Amino acid sequence: MPRRQSSENSLVAKIQSKFSESKRRAKPSSRQLSIAIGDDAALFRPMRGHETILTCDWSLEGMHFLRGKHPADSVGWKCLARAVSDIAAMGGMPRCFLLSLALPTELTGKWFGEFLDGLHRAAKAFDCHLAGGDTTRRDEILINVTVVGEIERGQALRRDTAKAGDILFVSGRLGEAEHELQILRSQRGKINRRDPDLRKHLYPEPRLALAQWLAEKQLASAAMDLSDGLSTDVARLCAASRVGARIDAGKLPVVSLQQREKSSRCGPHGPRNSAAHAVETDGALQLALHGGDDYELLFTVPPQKAGGIPPIFAGVPLLSIGEITKSRKILLVGESRVPTELCPAGWDPFR
Repeated sequence: MPRRQSSENSLVAKIQSKFSESKRRAKPSSRQLSIAIGDDAALFRPMRGHETILTCDWSLEGMHFLRGKHPADSVGWKCLARAVSDIAAMGGMPRCFLLSLALPTELTGKWFGEFLDGLHRAAKAFDCHLAGGDTTRRDEILINVTVVGEIERGQALRRDTAKAGDILFVSGRLGEAEHELQILRSQRGKINRRDPDLRKHLYPEPRLALAQWLAEKQLASAAMDLSDGLSTDVARLCAASRVGARIDAGKLPVVSLQQREKSSRCGPHGPRNSAAHAVETDGALQLALHGGDDYELLFTVPPQKAGGIPPIFAGVPLLSIGEITKSRKILLVGESRVPTELCPAGWDPFR
């Protein structure tokens, strides 16, 4: 029998079937969508007293994921998580999203179904509802996600409000996702999507609860998400606020490379000498400074409020790594205690 070709209508029907839910089971946030999938456009009702947050994000085959390496469900999860992280960075609540998807005809079967599984899990986890979008055919996979979020008027966390003397904090551990990408690239054969040593790269979790708490308690003076690497993103925050920063390299939450190499069977298992330890330490520092895709939170706190920041929030470590300065320079202080200028060297698609 000839193979049945997928049509755009059949793809839309699969999407609609995956994301449909009865009015009885729908969460209150989904009821802000009076019309979602099935019409020319969606109708969204903002909550009274709230501001709307808008953001969008690309996920491109060959740049953000590899068809032969990344599980399709992780591509689905991550394309939404990346955009939701921008909502989280402002302390907002994601409400709904639009999906624009281009893919080859041969991927409209199993791959597409697994992609929708991951996307649907992410939508449920982030309480973010599909409002519509567009589909088309192309030789490589192109994904664009637009997310609509909300926050109470006047509470949004911004990049341009850091002040000299503020304490600089980060959540989580830096460089993990970049190191996991290196592990993924080195592995042969099919990737185990349940491998805990690949979880942060494959299934990142935007820091929604943390940022919402910081905004509600009015503890953070400025914030942004870490998507392109600390060296690049801290420079963006400082440029927006017209300040500088002094970062203590010894305070950065770095990855334990030896432990991860052993668990992933990607490195030597023998004892280390001092030279090997120095190389590992420097490698972990470089990952923490320049590795992208972590989707952690970078935020500043006035010194008089710094005592209100706990060491752990909902299982996520929070660490002070430096302070905001009047100088417009970004300085890194290492073991020698001699400051050196930290140049942006994180992810840049045009570099």
